[in-house]
Amino acid sequence: MDVVPLLDEGLGNRSYVVDLGDGGALVVDPQRDPRPYLDQLERWGLAARFVVETHLHADFVSGGRELAAVGAQLLAPAGSELAFAHRQLRDGDELDVGGLTLRVIATPGHTPEHLAYLLLDGPRPVALFSGGTLMAGGVARTDLLSSEQTVPLARAAYRSITQRLFALPDELVVYPTHGGGSFCSAAPGGERTTTIGHARAANPLLAGGADEDTFLARLLGGLGSYPPYFRELRAVNRSGTAVHGPTPPALPRLPVEEVDAAVAEGAEVVDVRGIEAFAAGHLPGSLSIPWRAQFATWLGWLVRRDRPVVFVVDATVDRDDLVWAALAIGYERLAGELAGGVDAWRGAGRDLAGTPLVDSDGAGQRQVVDIRQRAEHDAGHVPGAVHVELGSLAAQVDAVPGGPVLIHCGHGERAMSAASLLERAGRRDVAVLAGGPDELRESQDSR
Repeated sequence: MDVVPLLDEGLGNRSYVVDLGDGGALVVDPQRDPRPYLDQLERWGLAARFVVETHLHADFVSGGRELAAVGAQLLAPAGSELAFAHRQLRDGDELDVGGLTLRVIATPGHTPEHLAYLLLDGPRPVALFSGGTLMAGGVARTDLLSSEQTVPLARAAYRSITQRLFALPDELVVYPTHGGGSFCSAAPGGERTTTIGHARAANPLLAGGADEDTFLARLLGGLGSYPPYFRELRAVNRSGTAVHGPTPPALPRLPVEEVDAAVAEGAEVVDVRGIEAFAAGHLPGSLSIPWRAQFATWLGWLVRRDRPVVFVVDATVDRDDLVWAALAIGYERLAGELAGGVDAWRGAGRDLAGTPLVDSDGAGQRQVVDIRQRAEHDAGHVPGAVHVELGSLAAQVDAVPGGPVLIHCGHGERAMSAASLLERAGRRDVAVLAGGPDELRESQDSR
């Protein structure tokens, strides 16, 4: 049996394609863009036979319906209450999947309806797909539904792991959906898979034979912030989204006048070019979210999901990839892109704004503002730096001191997003560090 993980680096999640050995495949927790799964199936010469969901996802739109459209049977927890055709699964159910057995294990915790799937070859367990209940080095967070459910779900997670999953063989390989880097995750680090025995011995939330209260204290004490769209996607996944197949809707090309009209009707202009291009010249009031693996996360953090979006793009960005990245987190109102990019804007006689992009030697005496996540800041920061997380900056502009400021993150991308937010709030003399805190500290120490 072959299991191929497909990683979404930006969202920090993994889905899996399993060769069932009979010409068919099982796909676990697919993301909305079907292309990686269809490509893998084509390489193997397999048909999508089954697609299973461990839970209603909060951080991405499921691709289950996309794979069902090419012939897979869609299987999901009965508690998901999906509004479209699927087979409901409950604790204890067993299914024949190409001669293997898929056993359903109720594992509430990350979500109430959560299920894990144990794959058996005859009587022998060969894989556990644990979703968010048990991860390599952690568990998925339990605070995404409501504050009232956070503690009860955390207690449920402890019992699911210790009473259900830890009853499985130590050598059993565990394939989680969430991983370090996912904002659904309560675990840092780069491990993606584990075993039951390793999780029992080394998972920091459970190590040392932690009792339920100790587990709760460790889990809830390590939770950071998360994007606001997380509160909306469970409902989106429950109701279902449009099925597009491998090719997403084309992004309309809008002349300058139509961009004006879209903005007048409430559209957000999102510039996805690199930070150097944005620094050199951008539409006044536009929001910088550079195209990279983490693009969708920051789109979801900085732009309301119900707001139309106009993109400013250059030749470095594949339009299909851009559209899929937005659709992957439920952003459907894509008004189009500025036809001709900033050259067309300039050619229409419109002004462009600029943002200083400096290296550490050019920081001068500016007040340093650190816009990384709290955990990054706490792990090490520039002395005297003001800290505001990027995700909360728009609501906390006054936390940034007046006068010349230097914004930094780890490399410059998030800092440029922060600078664009400050500029639209009327702040001037905002510069962005092309680098991170280490370069800035070294420069300060050498003066």
